[in-house]
Amino acid sequence: MIIAHNDPRLSWHGQVSLEQTADYTRPWRIPFEQKVLFQPDLAIRAGMQAGIRLAFHSNTRQLSGTIVPFEGAQKIDLYVDGTFFGTADFADKSTFTFADIPAGEKLLELWLPQSGDFALRQLEIEDAATLSPAEDTRPKWITYGSSISHCGSAASPSFTWPGVVARARDLNLTCLGYGGQCHLDIQIGRMMRDLPADYISICAGINIYGSGSLSARTFGPNLIGFVQLLREKHPQTPLALISPIYSFDRETNPNATGWTLQDYRNAVAEAAQTLQDFGDQNIIYVNGLDLFNEDLGHLMPDDLHPDAEGYKTMGANFLKHAAPRLFC
Repeated sequence: MIIAHNDPRLSWHGQVSLEQTADYTRPWRIPFEQKVLFQPDLAIRAGMQAGIRLAFHSNTRQLSGTIVPFEGAQKIDLYVDGTFFGTADFADKSTFTFADIPAGEKLLELWLPQSGDFALRQLEIEDAATLSPAEDTRPKWITYGSSISHCGSAASPSFTWPGVVARARDLNLTCLGYGGQCHLDIQIGRMMRDLPADYISICAGINIYGSGSLSARTFGPNLIGFVQLLREKHPQTPLALISPIYSFDRETNPNATGWTLQDYRNAVAEAAQTLQDFGDQNIIYVNGLDLFNEDLGHLMPDDLHPDAEGYKTMGANFLKHAAPRLFC
């Protein structure tokens, strides 16, 4: 049975918007109709589907899909009633297939590629199979960050560190990790403000260090202002400010503005303390070194991004050091 890309029985989760044409549906992590208002490189990253899932209930034992063949999209994960079933690799292809899915009515959840682009043309299930929507009523967690939250080198889409955390804590994830593009953009703050959320986390500093986009004069005030913007519609939502993880010589080498990564890390902690002192008791600070420190440097082959095992470890450390304080 052929299922059209825009069939209302298909449920999209973790996206901000959907681009729908006569031929395909493509989920976005910014409002697609407003993308011209966002910095162009950021908009490109927002067209990648990190953390986005396509879900439905069915008793089918076979599932395949036809996609628009974009460069870079390589893997898709399938979960059956919340349990990992397998990964399909469709690099240089326009189809993916999962066979021998367990019998009976169940929740099928596809985690879409975290890097590259993905647009669905159609799904195919068994001719006599059932099909119904799958609403995600779990608490909503929005996490914002850089390529280290985008997790391009994760083993597959559900094994990014936000994916590891969301599955362990049974959360409805919206991942706003944009490779190279976490600069506390006002447009992102306005968008996050207007999204429903039960929990929010922000990991800022590494892209800002790399490009020198904010300095000693502007970084702390911009981070505080970003949080205050979110507080306009999320006044009591638990919110974590996460400082940068370990990054080799960036720790002590000044950038173009004269700041080291340690300086940015200290400024995140200071911003969190300032907001707490001002009366925001739902802010927590998470030291990035608790998530990924120098001892894990062997899991960072390019001296900047964790590898597949590193992202799993980072997720485990977030569950240990941050989750008990944020998701409470």
